[in-house]
Amino acid sequence: MRDYILRGTDKLKNFRFFGVNTTHIANIAREYHDTTPVVSAALGRLLSGASMMGAMLKNDTDRVSISIRGDGPIKGLIAEADAFGNVKGYAYEPHVDIPLNAYGKLDVSGAIGNAAMTVMKDIGLKEPYTGQIAMPSGEIAEDLTYYFATSEQTNSVVILGVLVDVDYSIKHSGGIIIQVLPDAKDEAISRLEDKISTFISLTAYLEEGKTIEEIIQVLLEDIDIAEKREIEFKCDCSKERMERALITLGKDDLEEIASDEQTELVCHFCNSKYMFSQTEIKDLIQKVL
Repeated sequence: MRDYILRGTDKLKNFRFFGVNTTHIANIAREYHDTTPVVSAALGRLLSGASMMGAMLKNDTDRVSISIRGDGPIKGLIAEADAFGNVKGYAYEPHVDIPLNAYGKLDVSGAIGNAAMTVMKDIGLKEPYTGQIAMPSGEIAEDLTYYFATSEQTNSVVILGVLVDVDYSIKHSGGIIIQVLPDAKDEAISRLEDKISTFISLTAYLEEGKTIEEIIQVLLEDIDIAEKREIEFKCDCSKERMERALITLGKDDLEEIASDEQTELVCHFCNSKYMFSQTEIKDLIQKVL
């Protein structure tokens, strides 16, 4: 199993957890967008977080998107996931190169800057659920922890990690979310807090050869895995979707576009290109009349 997501609880039902390995997904994103190491790290973290939040959704048709807008050189990031944990994403500026931080690590926080995070869930209602926070750290994991506490009133631990290799490929990428269940015992919460306080990093454990589930066991000891399945970088773009996007522009903009012999639209998520002839654009104009 290349990339996968899993969910379960500890045996005493104090916590529920989600874990994800997104190494191949992060590499696909890097190849699609030609990201520099700091952007690869930021986007890989967000893809892992979005994938796990997708797996929290109840219905197969539900979707979640996480968008970040900041004043740092990346400017913003977007990741979207379905209810199976499949995910896609991109960075507004993929070619950011800034110095390492004070700890000699890729400076994700510095690349994002002062930022806001918006979580949107399409769960079949007339309007999607939307929650927004000012990001306190810019490191993404801590910000998602803060989001869960403030917007969903759920005490959570979010751990995300991306290790970029010397050739700029992604050596490891993954994440873990642990959430406190309503009947959790105080002593169990205290034990988890102690373990989190000495937890080095997700990628350090992955470098040792541990799997995501083994790392969760380090934190929660005895666990029950309810489900484990493969996930992928999955973009659902199509020419039909691009047509619908063009129609939303309205008659005046479409008439301006129709002056060109051909119009090319590019998907932000996977860089797929869709060509529209002058005749096709004129046909779309008739649909909006």
